[in-house]
Amino acid sequence: MYFRNVINIGAGLFIILAAMRAGAGIPVEEAARLGDDLTPVGAEKAGNADGSIPAWNGGLTSPADAGHADFQSGGHHPDPYADDRIITTIHKSNMSLFQDKLTAGHRTMLEMYDSFRMNIYPTRRSAALPDRIYDASRQSAIEASLSSDGNGVEGTAVGIPFPIPKNGLEAIWNHMLRYRGESSMRYVGQAPVTRSGSYTLVRLRDTSISFYHAQEALKNSNLLLKFIQNTLAPPRLAGTVLLVHETMNQNIEPRKAWIYNPGQRRVRRAPNIAFDNPGTGSDGLRTSDQLDMFNGSPERYHWELVDKREIYVPYNSYRLHSNALEYDDVLDPLHLNPDNLRYELHRVWVVDATLKENTSHLYKRRTFYIDEDSWQILHADQYDNRDQLWRVSEAHVINYYDVPVLWSTVEVHHDLQSGRYLALGLNNEEPKTVDFQFDVQAEDFTLSALRRSGRR
Repeated sequence: MYFRNVINIGAGLFIILAAMRAGAGIPVEEAARLGDDLTPVGAEKAGNADGSIPAWNGGLTSPADAGHADFQSGGHHPDPYADDRIITTIHKSNMSLFQDKLTAGHRTMLEMYDSFRMNIYPTRRSAALPDRIYDASRQSAIEASLSSDGNGVEGTAVGIPFPIPKNGLEAIWNHMLRYRGESSMRYVGQAPVTRSGSYTLVRLRDTSISFYHAQEALKNSNLLLKFIQNTLAPPRLAGTVLLVHETMNQNIEPRKAWIYNPGQRRVRRAPNIAFDNPGTGSDGLRTSDQLDMFNGSPERYHWELVDKREIYVPYNSYRLHSNALEYDDVLDPLHLNPDNLRYELHRVWVVDATLKENTSHLYKRRTFYIDEDSWQILHADQYDNRDQLWRVSEAHVINYYDVPVLWSTVEVHHDLQSGRYLALGLNNEEPKTVDFQFDVQAEDFTLSALRRSGRR
């Protein structure tokens, strides 16, 4: 195997190293809160005042912990909270009672779409990560720092770099560097849905390898991950293959991307797989940097850490992940079928991104709501150049408790101006979901491998 276990550095050693590293990280005394009143990744362990958000007790760390000890990795995860009942349902006529716990995007969707509603369930703080990620996050808190331009992170690998963030850039880097396994392979569907509800499913196979989470050596390297995406259907797109080499600081070394075109039977560079260029097979409904809610260089925006709030967000979306549903059960006109969605009250970091002067992007402003327990962006509102809310994005997440890791099962991007939306990550009709044990090597992500993988 390519991967090796990360060697844990003793507390005494990394305290000494931190003292030698001027300006890096936070004081040792502040970092000591991790695992005390804060979780190892910086969330508040305690519940809220009225008990509607419970204390974090470690999350779901295994199939047995989720009540499904016989679960086989790669399958559709049975719902550990299937017996939970709806607490309340928020809809257009009663949304005023919940204004302070709704995002601008959800308020607008409730006002615009009579068919949209939010079923609120008990809050389950299921998020969990492997112990080695927790250990590395404690180390990163002391050693990590932003690069001088803010477009990269230095002095860290493996863990959450800024579990106690001081600004918006640190918070967004936590999202981009959060754990999603050392390698993974997943079959997913992507559906651009018209206003009337029709769609043509795009089937994709995504494979990735993370260098950040696999080795401490990244502290001296700029390579973050490698990613390859094979388009399997429909026939007009089948055989197209995208290869990406993602770098940490893209000002030092830009993202490298190539596309294999089956019609031409050739590989070409794809410099436009970045920023606000259209996402692959998305029918123009998302930008390249909206995949995984936000990815790539943060250089075009000013980032402000606004505050932490209690907000209703998609969470523990095991029903949406179920193979008991078909895609037609999930995809309604205007939005996903609300009967299959689960919302819970969680504490989230609110980060505002405003476009820098003398630069360009489709979105003048973006507001991100980031889960305190996992650093996964759960919701994003995107505004156009007229300062009008344009697109509303959600990440419907589950804890893949066989790893464990909290990650989206479906992300959806609603275009409020056209009434269309894009659902990405659909796997209800796929025989498998995500294989986190997929055995890949770095050489599987080379140009020669890309040419070999091109098939119609």
